[in-house]
Amino acid sequence: MPKPKPLSKEQIVAAQGKTKSNMGAARYLHVSYTHYKKYAKMYKLFESHKNQSGKGIPKFLKNSGKEPALLDIVEGRVDASHFTPQKLKYRLIEEGYLLEECSICSFKERRVLDYKMPLLLHFKDNNKSNYTRDNIELLCYNHYFCMVGDVFTEKDEKQIESHQQHNGTTEAVNWELDEYDIQRFKELGLMDEKDEDDAHQYISRI
Repeated sequence: MPKPKPLSKEQIVAAQGKTKSNMGAARYLHVSYTHYKKYAKMYKLFESHKNQSGKGIPKFLKNSGKEPALLDIVEGRVDASHFTPQKLKYRLIEEGYLLEECSICSFKERRVLDYKMPLLLHFKDNNKSNYTRDNIELLCYNHYFCMVGDVFTEKDEKQIESHQQHNGTTEAVNWELDEYDIQRFKELGLMDEKDEDDAHQYISRI
């Protein structure tokens, strides 16, 4: 078995810039966590990228079920239809298979309230189980509408244009704030220590 190649400081810095944890950085570089950890510690970059609280990592990824290697899905060795599209979309971004921006216009603005980005996963051949690299891309709402079809249903559009209360295409938004959300509000100057004590009332005010 060939010996793993050394990792440069530049590779590790780039991987950390694209991920939210050391585990994510190791996946991004397609190396074992142990191999990544050895070089990250050598360059004194390991401690600064620790994320034991899971800040910025969606709660739906924190489960005990074993996920297959994403490479097996991307190369068609594992049927993707059995897995949650939302999880796969996040992993494609987290592990570096997709840039988190519109593939046409490079749009990557985030919503202040929850730091989400309006990007939709598009399958070029309309086969939602085909995750091969040349078949998937992220599109902003504008380019998805122009290139693929409607983003909202006719009912959604009527509610939006008539200024009726509208919660999107799902149930009402649950504004439960975690530590990551609170930190983002503070960085943007939208929350202070007093607001943090009663985050739910703060959200209702804004």
